[in-house]
Amino acid sequence: MEIEIAKTVLYDIACTALDRVEGLEVANAPIKVGEVLKGNNRSARRPKALKVTREGDSVTFDIGVNVEYGRNLVTLSQSVQRTITENVELMTGLKVRSVNVSVQGLNLPKGA
Repeated sequence: MEIEIAKTVLYDIACTALDRVEGLEVANAPIKVGEVLKGNNRSARRPKALKVTREGDSVTFDIGVNVEYGRNLVTLSQSVQRTITENVELMTGLKVRSVNVSVQGLNLPKGA
């Protein structure tokens, strides 16, 4: 018996795992030139900078993050890689081939 796991499920697992990593957030993906919001839905949220690629039983994640100013970028990036790998492999049984982290911005502390 074969079970199919949708990419949206993998995306949700990764987003939920990233919510537990303190000091960062998934960046918003850039809106493509020429992309028009339909109707009155101008308050629509921008898509997250998180790409999931699946090939057979292996998965690759490409993630853009914004990091809180003063945090160690290498340590946080490694934490992201470890957290996503552990959660996806535990919950789905799929093999995570790679988790590519790109730091896209810094978040200044509130009140600064």
